[in-house]
Amino acid sequence: MDSETVILEVEDAMTKCVEYLIHEFAGVRTGKASPALIENLDVHVHAYGATSKLKSLAVISSPEPRMLNVQPFDPSTTRDIERAIRESKLGLNPAAAERSLRVPIPELSEERRKEMVKLIKQLAEEAKIQLRAARKNGIDAGKKLKADSQITEDGQKDLERDIQELTNKFTKKIDEHAVAKEADLMKV
Repeated sequence: MDSETVILEVEDAMTKCVEYLIHEFAGVRTGKASPALIENLDVHVHAYGATSKLKSLAVISSPEPRMLNVQPFDPSTTRDIERAIRESKLGLNPAAAERSLRVPIPELSEERRKEMVKLIKQLAEEAKIQLRAARKNGIDAGKKLKADSQITEDGQKDLERDIQELTNKFTKKIDEHAVAKEADLMKV
């Protein structure tokens, strides 16, 4: 392993961290109906004795701007899906229809918007913690390279500086995504 490999591994880990954050932000409700809002809910299906993601159990569509339609592949899972949506922290109340569930998306109150902003900030902070963990792993790998005499002390300092620059770049990306999502949430 050399310093370039360490940099690539750190950058890859940080990229995945930001991608995961964007994926998590998609599940935070902004008042518009989007299948991404519920597609990653965990649903415990008693008949199968297992937990699955909602998107693997049903087709999720948005026939109207404030309505989601969930059509289970197996009608026997409808009750389990309904319970999972109702118990999620999204505050949704699905209604059973013929062989499907209709999930109205209520207008967000000012208080609920503020709660969602807190959630956004919490998710962003968790992502930053993951970035710092990736940075620490990279710096530890640099120390190991120096201990194994594969790089010089100056090479180690350069590596640490490059890793810190990557960390700053990805922290800025996380902040930008959080600010954009917060603005989207607070827009009435």
